[in-house]
Amino acid sequence: MTTPFQAPQSRQARAESGERAGSIADWVQLVRVPQWIKNFFVLAPLLFSGEATRLNGIAHAIAAFAMFCLLASAIYLWNDAVDARADRAHPIKRKRPIAAGRIAARHATIAGAVLAVVALTSAWLIAPPLAVIALTYLGLNVLYTFRLKEMVLLDVFAIAAFFILRLLAGATAIGVRPSIWLLLCGGLLALYLGFTKRRHELSTLGSGSADHRSVLSHYSPAFLDQMSGVLLAVTVVSYIMYTVSSETAKNAGDDLLTYSTVFVLYGVFRYLYLVHQRDGGSPTRTLLTDRALIANVFLWVAYCAWVIY
Repeated sequence: MTTPFQAPQSRQARAESGERAGSIADWVQLVRVPQWIKNFFVLAPLLFSGEATRLNGIAHAIAAFAMFCLLASAIYLWNDAVDARADRAHPIKRKRPIAAGRIAARHATIAGAVLAVVALTSAWLIAPPLAVIALTYLGLNVLYTFRLKEMVLLDVFAIAAFFILRLLAGATAIGVRPSIWLLLCGGLLALYLGFTKRRHELSTLGSGSADHRSVLSHYSPAFLDQMSGVLLAVTVVSYIMYTVSSETAKNAGDDLLTYSTVFVLYGVFRYLYLVHQRDGGSPTRTLLTDRALIANVFLWVAYCAWVIY
């Protein structure tokens, strides 16, 4: 409340003082529903293990997917509360509810805690080992928020670890042993996406990149291009090794799954093209908006399902 002698508080000031709760649309934006697409990694073990014909396996995999969505939203709430000032220097992220002053950081922090408790409890009910993975994922994300994201190379390696934990969670939920090649391929793909995203951030933000993310001052376009090229190659090789491994042969039965490498090659090349030619910095946004990539993913899943089942 203001008096005739006081200037009205700005929206940002009221948000920082804890006065603004935001609208429903603001909260939907804040929990990042489109980012839930990353959690489809949780369902990968269900597809490749041959367990997608069991209703119990499907139910547990979907429950684990939903649990990770809640946990991811909790982390996004905390991240936005911590990064509000830095986000105001970013041309896109400054529109986020907390950075724009539409939701108080305190409210987001409390909501994130509630979601985290619900997610961890759900994980324990699905399978106690899954709760350990979820807690590890949560702890690593907290470490990333406050430390790792500002450490060169480790910032991207942490992101890769998040995807590996998703794969482990999916395998644990349905009670199968995760393939080391699947874990390696998923981690390498995440590294590839992470370094190409850093490359796009450098080109988009230019001289102001370090103001948004200080670790970007340690990267150069040439280095990131080299890393992307190396990771593209080893990701494809690891996928091929996965398709011909003895574990995969038990489910696929023959070498037909190896031919799905065509879809993988097109996908990584298409994404690299978008990073350099268009707005392809965000893997989530690109996968949800680029029709060619969407069609490629559906064809890849359909082909793998046909071979395995």
